[in-house]
Amino acid sequence: MKSKIFTLLAAAAAVSSASAAEGLYYVGSEAQESLPLKWTVGTNLTWDDNPTPTSGTIINPATGLPFKDDSVLSLGGYAGLSFVNISPQSTLDVYARVGAIYYFDKPAAQQDDWTPEVRVGVNWTRRFTERLRFSTRNFFAYEMEPNYAYGFATTRQTDPYLYWQTNNSIGYRWTERFATYTGFSITGLDYDNTVRNSDRLTLGLYQQFRYQLNPRSVLTFEYRYSQTEADGLAADSSSHYLLAGIEHRFSPNTILIARAGAQIRRSDAVFGSDGTNPFVELALRSQINSQFSVRAFARYSAEVYDTTRTVATLGGAGLYDFDDRRTLRLGISSEYSISPMFSLFGGIDYIPASFDDGRLVGVTAGAPALTAGGIDEDIWNAYVGVSVKFTDYLYGTLSYNYTDSTSDFIGYNYDRNRVSLGLRAEF
Repeated sequence: MKSKIFTLLAAAAAVSSASAAEGLYYVGSEAQESLPLKWTVGTNLTWDDNPTPTSGTIINPATGLPFKDDSVLSLGGYAGLSFVNISPQSTLDVYARVGAIYYFDKPAAQQDDWTPEVRVGVNWTRRFTERLRFSTRNFFAYEMEPNYAYGFATTRQTDPYLYWQTNNSIGYRWTERFATYTGFSITGLDYDNTVRNSDRLTLGLYQQFRYQLNPRSVLTFEYRYSQTEADGLAADSSSHYLLAGIEHRFSPNTILIARAGAQIRRSDAVFGSDGTNPFVELALRSQINSQFSVRAFARYSAEVYDTTRTVATLGGAGLYDFDDRRTLRLGISSEYSISPMFSLFGGIDYIPASFDDGRLVGVTAGAPALTAGGIDEDIWNAYVGVSVKFTDYLYGTLSYNYTDSTSDFIGYNYDRNRVSLGLRAEF
C-alpha cells in the first residue's frame, strides 16, 4: 500500500498542488498585511479531574488491572514566534510554538510525568503572474489530544500524537470569471507505542473548478481522491468525492464556504464493505463588529480515524474494525471584547458518530460475533474563559472546559472537567 501512495505522490508532484487548512475553521483566506516578528512566552496551571477518561479499558501490565486516575495538577510552559511578510509577488506566514507540560501527579496510564508540545505552521504563496499562482500550506503538531478542530480526534488517548499536513496547489485564472486549482495533500497521524491501530497516512489529490458568479460569490465544482494507509489491524481504504459548492462573502468581514456532494468509499480489507454516503462541509467566519467575532464549521463524512474498537457481544468480546464510521463534526467559537482590558471567549464542539460494517479482527474473550454494527457515540465539548490585558505586553487568562462522552463502546462513557489559569507575555 505504501508503494502505491508514493507512486501517486510522484505523479501529483509533476503538476503541483492545492489550498489547505490547519483546521476545519479555515476559510481559504491569506494574511492581508505584513506583521513584524512577535515573540510569546507563557505558562498555564491546569486542574484536570479525569486526565485519562478511557483508561478503564487500558490495562496496567504491571498489575493486570485497569489504570485509574484521580484529578491531577499540571504546569505548562511555552515559547513561540510568528511573523508575516508580504510583497507584490509572495506572502510568507510563519508560526511556531514549543513547550512542555509537567504533571505533579503523573497520570497512571502515561509513561512519563511530562509531555512535550510543539506546533509549527508555514504558509507560502507565490504569484508568478496575475493569472498563475502557487500556494503551499504546512502544519506540524506533537501534543496530547484532543483538539477537535483538526477533524480526527474524538477520545482522549494516553500518548501524544504526531500530526502533520502539507497542502499544495497551482491555481490558474483562464478568464475573468473562470479559474482552476490542481493540487495534492498529505496528512500523517502517528501515536506513540501504546495506542495501537490508530496511525494513518493519507494522500489526497484534487481538481477544483471555480466560476465567479458575481463580485461576492464563487461557484465551485471539485473532484477529490484520497487514499489512506492504516496501522495494525485497521484496513487501508480509499474515497472518491464529487462536490459542488459556493464561497460567498456577505460583507467584507463575513465569509461562508460550503460544499456538498457524494463520498464513494472502498475498503481494501478482505470481506471489507464499500459504500456511498453524503459529504458536507462548511466554514464560516464573521467579525460582527469591532468587539464580537464568530467562527464555525461543520462536516459530515465517513471518517477513517479511530475505527478499531472493542465490542462486547452475546458470545464474548472482540476487536472490530469498522468500514463505515459516519461522523458529524460541529464547532463554533467566539470572542467578545468587553473593554480594552477584558474580553470573553468560548466555544462548543459536538461530534456524533455511528459505526457500522464492523469486521472481527481479534478476540479478547469468548466467541464473539463475526460482525458488529449499529453502535453510536456522542461527544460534547464546551469551554468558556476570560482574558485580561494587564499591560501592553502582559496578558492573563482563566478558562473552564467540560467534556461529556456517551458511547455504546465499553469504557468510553465519561465526563471531564478542566480549569486552567494562564499568563503570557508578547513582545
